[in-house]
Amino acid sequence: MGAQWKAKGKAQAADARGKLFGKLAKEIMVAARSGPDPASNSRLRLVVEQARKASMPKETLDRAIKKGAGLTGETVHFEHVVYEGFAPHQVPVMVECLTDNVKRTAPEMRVLFRNGQLGASGAVAWDFDHVGMIEAEPAVAGATPDPEVAAIESGAQDFEPAEEGVTLFLTDAGDLDLVSRALPAQGFTVLSAKLGYRPKNPVSAASLAPGELQEVESFLAAIDAHDDVQNVFVGLAA
Repeated sequence: MGAQWKAKGKAQAADARGKLFGKLAKEIMVAARSGPDPASNSRLRLVVEQARKASMPKETLDRAIKKGAGLTGETVHFEHVVYEGFAPHQVPVMVECLTDNVKRTAPEMRVLFRNGQLGASGAVAWDFDHVGMIEAEPAVAGATPDPEVAAIESGAQDFEPAEEGVTLFLTDAGDLDLVSRALPAQGFTVLSAKLGYRPKNPVSAASLAPGELQEVESFLAAIDAHDDVQNVFVGLAA
């Protein structure tokens, strides 16, 4: 399942696409606070590239940039909040939110965690590494660039296979933009680049009974469906 949990199933594709655009718009607005020009705002550049690869409409993209940069006269304020705790069967979870009202989000998170356990700050963060996560695929269809060589040459710390031919490159948190810029020269196209949490001691999915694993999946799906949730990172290994 990896460090970042993602919903599965074709039936969820349309809903997931709309939710993805909403998440990206929030990320763009927050990043654009530091300036509307992606060329001089690396955080914005990374999110804009991700939005374009996800086929976000240009009008939606431009509106989010202008809104975040304060060019529309609207006041936008999203607060970054991380909730820590456990899914059922003591599977550690880190939940990243962007919210315009923490007083609304906090009690709603407590309700969602009732089938698990919501912890205080630091309750499970010690069991995760805060790293850069870059998803990339071969730039040329049918090509097989060596991810190990690409990791070494670009300055990534590690790599691992993801889904459908995609490679996940892991970096130090401060090297995310540097490695993202270097990977194309190694034959990879960057699909997404973000900071995230990688579990140090993930629970093995094989150690859970099928019914228990379903309980974890259902819990994670409910968390991910919340409008304020941006990313869900889970300590569960295949």
